[in-house]
Amino acid sequence: MNSSQKAEASVYDVIVVGSGAAGMAAAITACLEGLSVLLLEKTEHIGGSTAISGGAIWVPMNDQAEKLGHPDSEAKVWEYLGNVLGDIPDRGQMQAYLQQGPQALAYLEKNQAIRLNGRSYSPDYYPDRGGASMGGRALDPAEFDARALKQHFRELRNPLPEFTVLGGMMITLTDAKHLLRVTKSLESWRHGVKLVLRYFSDRLRGYHRGTRTLLGNALAARMFARLLELKIPFRTHANVSQLLQDDSAVPGRVTGVELQVVAGRERIHARKGVVLATGGFPWNPAMREAHYPHPTGPYSMSPMGNTGDGIQMAQRVGGHLGQSNSSPAFWAPISVLKRADGSELRYPHLVWDRAKPGLIAVNAAGFRFVNESTSYHEFVLAMYAAHKQSPSIPAFLLCDSDFVETWGLGLALPGGRPRDHLVKAGYLFKAESLDALAAKAGIDAQALQVTVQRYNSGAQMGEDPDFGKGSTAYNQYLGDPEHQPNPCLAPVMKAPFYAVKVYPGDIGTALGIQADAHARALDAYGKPIPGLYVAGNDQNSVMGGAYPGPGITLGPALTFGWAAAMHMAHGSTEKA
Repeated sequence: MNSSQKAEASVYDVIVVGSGAAGMAAAITACLEGLSVLLLEKTEHIGGSTAISGGAIWVPMNDQAEKLGHPDSEAKVWEYLGNVLGDIPDRGQMQAYLQQGPQALAYLEKNQAIRLNGRSYSPDYYPDRGGASMGGRALDPAEFDARALKQHFRELRNPLPEFTVLGGMMITLTDAKHLLRVTKSLESWRHGVKLVLRYFSDRLRGYHRGTRTLLGNALAARMFARLLELKIPFRTHANVSQLLQDDSAVPGRVTGVELQVVAGRERIHARKGVVLATGGFPWNPAMREAHYPHPTGPYSMSPMGNTGDGIQMAQRVGGHLGQSNSSPAFWAPISVLKRADGSELRYPHLVWDRAKPGLIAVNAAGFRFVNESTSYHEFVLAMYAAHKQSPSIPAFLLCDSDFVETWGLGLALPGGRPRDHLVKAGYLFKAESLDALAAKAGIDAQALQVTVQRYNSGAQMGEDPDFGKGSTAYNQYLGDPEHQPNPCLAPVMKAPFYAVKVYPGDIGTALGIQADAHARALDAYGKPIPGLYVAGNDQNSVMGGAYPGPGITLGPALTFGWAAAMHMAHGSTEKA
């Protein structure tokens, strides 16, 4: 057992299972509202999927939007959601999210559990659809100094290696751009030196990685620090196996949890309720097989401990899975490096390389099938759609040497860094001609030549008549603003040429237990299961598996984690 203070009691007001943003929001809120709380985490680390995420939080009509020059309205948000989601899967829960989201953020920020910076410019993922906003709806966690965690820093889940350099220094996209320009700009040199000095100071002081946390790691770190300040008991390595029920007072009421421990079983009871926030089921083979389209991986970026425990426990007491999702998961194209020891390193192609000028995506038949700068979710949807007609899983991201030197390609880093090891491992394909690259990668060479020639002819004029790469504000936001006439388009011309395989991966599941406005788990008849709440990816996505903007997982996670705790404390979420 590992805990902030030894959990000797066998009865609490609230038991929270899972330590991501949803779980910690519920635990912190319940404690602040005067309830006794125990937080249980299956793995050895606190932070869940939140700690390895990009950290964006999409909450329309938040307190910062108007100040940033993006006044919003409920009518505008509903218009946008209708244009992206079509029929809203659960209008009541969506209404609750739009109303409670700003309240939850304000409450958590006021009580020092989170600190967020609104984005002055950040287009929604479908900016050409009515109701879309060019900024204000998405917020980012503020940088957090994890030295505040003291000896508990090692218990915080590490970020993805792709968000770090030098073996443990976290960086943002802005940091990366400065680091690539340290020899070209005095401002970038100063920025880079400051980062590196801070990082090496941390390592010299014995920290296992840099203590400057960013993105989702900063959100998890700050919430963990607040959890510690409030002296909320928590346990890692806590394998919850089932929910407890008692029919004596209220039929079917959930009254606690049972854990698997060395000595056998341990039961802990909850007076008010249990919150399940265990991260969904991306690493449960049977559930993937039942609910994912085929072929499926697993190619997930979620922690491997996210095996559907919470959802399955809820189902055993009557919890009902969502029925009308457009997707069971939130998709992202993933490239995979197979190491010599048999392990795998997965790289999510989210925002860094696909939208930049000089990269195309092709299938095995040698044809493009998607606007490469579209959202990561839409990219994978396009992979599945194209695969019905022609082999498109895996697909290939393809570029030339100028692109790799400037931007890199997945795990192949820019600026002349070593790449031969990636070629030898079969991760990166490299050749002096397109024909040779096609032969190595298993792509139809003749079709690839035609595809690249057609793409190049348009790219030279800043146009993509086939797929419209660079045609929306969101595309251009992720491109290279210094490259004109189109920030997302440049010819693929200079040898050697490079390619990586990408697979239909995910960053978490969207299919979960149906819930109401207070995050209460619902049964097949739409009735709340007494004493049981679900949040995060254990709750069916309020977006129904669609992905309208950055942070549509963390926004609902914080909101409904807070809502669950407020309902247990007061019977409603009106008090804030």
